[in-house]
Amino acid sequence: MDKKGDITRLFRTCIDRNASDLHLIVGRPPVLRIGGKLEDIENTKLTPSDIENLIHCILSDEQKKMLEKKRELDFAVSIPGVSRFRGNVHFQRGTLAAAFRALPSLLPRMEDLKLPEDALIRLARRKSGLVLITGPTGSGKSTTLASVIDFINTERKCHIITIEDPLEFLHTHKKALIEQRELHEDTYSFSSALKHVLRQDPDVIMVGEMRDFDTFSATMTAAETGHLVFSSLHTKDAIQTIDRIINVFPAHQQDQARVQLAGALEGIISQRLVSQASENKLILAYEVMIATDAVRALIREGRTHLIPSTIESSFKYDMVSMDRSLVNLYKQGLITKEILFRNCVKPDYVKGLLQNSEASYTRSSN
Repeated sequence: MDKKGDITRLFRTCIDRNASDLHLIVGRPPVLRIGGKLEDIENTKLTPSDIENLIHCILSDEQKKMLEKKRELDFAVSIPGVSRFRGNVHFQRGTLAAAFRALPSLLPRMEDLKLPEDALIRLARRKSGLVLITGPTGSGKSTTLASVIDFINTERKCHIITIEDPLEFLHTHKKALIEQRELHEDTYSFSSALKHVLRQDPDVIMVGEMRDFDTFSATMTAAETGHLVFSSLHTKDAIQTIDRIINVFPAHQQDQARVQLAGALEGIISQRLVSQASENKLILAYEVMIATDAVRALIREGRTHLIPSTIESSFKYDMVSMDRSLVNLYKQGLITKEILFRNCVKPDYVKGLLQNSEASYTRSSN
């Protein structure tokens, strides 16, 4: 049986049905995630040998050895004529399982992703500093980072170096000179790559994910030393992001870490995907925090709990809270009231925003 053909067929079905993910697990048929919901796409349940054959036909010998040794593997695979996928293969109950995320065949543009363009373009044009894209798994952080890197690549003559695990979006040289380094293929770790990157004459650095103390520390140092650095974290908002970074450092270094972060940080975009009202699709909601003087002071003083009120009162800096972003989507008819309240942070605050909006509409009608 042509297992390469079988996995290609599954990948093609994933793309044809506009699914975000493909799951292969023993005891279930292949499963797609479509519009946030899981759906079986065949009747036949997968056996251990089915999955082993499907997975092994797209792995190199080196990847097979790494999987056997570490029991899990992150990688990316391009299927000619179909698309590119980010994959994770792992063991569960002693059998192989896999999850694949479909990646757009074309580099995404900010306007197509419904991102906060004004804020992101302002951040992308900074000469130095740290910009963080945060959110839960599957919220599109890598896609947002790719769109920002492509914007810089299109606009500026500069040297961009990305450090990724794995390479998801493949960039070509435009105005910029761009290098993409992949963990295990081109470098051993994020921290190792960051240790040497400053001697590679970069202007812009993209670190796929900040995972440990060494990576956090090296990333902030790069931002402090005149480079524009982008990275991502699995945190839900600006407060959690800042606290997560500070708490990575030992207690006796945390005051200095606050000062360092306050000086280096330029902005945090926190995002999540929510269900659209009229289609079986997801749409982006986001919080935008720009590191103004007021925000930097709150970070230095350890008063991050006051950042939400600063975001709410800083429209002129393109800041927006997650709740206001969700309300805006609701007003545009893009999400239902149920989805609005299921995803909002402060339900009472959202009710107030809706009541004020309805009152303004009544006055204008009269």
